Parts: sequence; C-alpha cells; structure tokens
Amino acid sequence: MELIRKYFDGLSPQQFAHFEQLEELYKDWNLKINVVSRKDIDELYLRHVLHSLGIAKVQRFNPDSHILDVGTGGGFPGIPIAILFPEVNFHLVDSIGKKMKVVEEVVAGLGLQNVKTTNDRVENVGGHYDFIISRAVAAMPTFVRWTKGKIAKKSTHELKNGILYLKGGDLTEELADYQTAKIYDLTDYFEEDFFETKKVVHLPLKYRG
Repeated sequence: MELIRKYFDGLSPQQFAHFEQLEELYKDWNLKINVVSRKDIDELYLRHVLHSLGIAKVQRFNPDSHILDVGTGGGFPGIPIAILFPEVNFHLVDSIGKKMKVVEEVVAGLGLQNVKTTNDRVENVGGHYDFIISRAVAAMPTFVRWTKGKIAKKSTHELKNGILYLKGGDLTEELADYQTAKIYDLTDYFEEDFFETKKVVHLPLKYRG
C-alpha cells in the first residue's frame, strides 16, 4: 500500500480502502483458484497493482469514458485502474472461465459499480471503447487483429483513442510495422528496479473518414 501512496496522492478514503482490500481478496481467492504465482502474490502491489497503474501515468481517463481490458487474467490492469477512476466505465474480458470467476468475485468483494465482466473471446464482444488496455497477452499484430473495429472514432483525451499496452523488453521488432506507436518507459514514473524494462505502448488507431 505504501507504493500506492507514494505515487498516487489525493485518493479518497474509499479508494485507499479498495486498494487495501485487494491483498486479502487475492490471497483468499488464489488459494481456491490459482491466478497469481506465489512469488507475485507476495509482491502484489509492486508486480500487479502498481504495474497496472502505469497506464494511468501515461493517460488519465475522463469521466464517462469506456475502457476495454482484453485478456484481463486475474483482473489486471483493469481492476486497479477501475479503483483509480470510479467515474469511468470498464469492461474486463477473458476467455478463461476460472480467471473470470476470480475477477467477478474481487469486483463483487470491492463493490465496484463501474466494472462489467465477460467470459468470452474478445472477438465476440461488441461495442466501441475510447481505449483498449491489456498486459502483454499477445504480440501487437495479433492483438490489433483481435480488437479491430472496437475503438470509438471520437477522441476526447490528450492521447488519441487506441491501445494502451503494458509490455516489457525490446519492442523494436514487434512494433516495426507501427510507425505511430509511442513507447513510454515506466522508469520515468516509478523508481523501483522491477520497472527497468517495463513500458506502456500507445498505439493510436487510424480511421478512414
């Protein structure tokens, strides 16, 4: 929790309470359905919560905007960001049922009213979103194919509507075909060694008028 306080001030008592509850909820559910490794559960706030919130350092979401989290796994990055932006609508999607069970229970345990969950492949999910967020579930070309046609055309944020993707390592080859992609190093926002190779990739999606 000290990590959250360190980098995100001005949170409401309810937001702090929600962030505090995450550890207990995930430890409890992880005993029943393993979605987070034992090592990672001991460093939940560094490796999962703060990492997820790296997206919020790159772009703060406007009230009433719509965000799709693809391949959310145990609820990352969607749940921490949904706590941070209670007036934003989040849709968390994963095709693996046991992972979505944990997500649904954590969302219910926190009482989050701004999160919708769907257990399905993203290709089968309708709607349009300001941003699609995810944490390294596939190489960018595959991810772009999965999410094609799901970005809203009207941009209201500082960054253009598109994909905000948490990735690590050397992305030169993977992003070679995406000239408009911009890489944000998380070391610019967080000083912990864990973030040394961690990045957020913003890929704005172009549309023909």
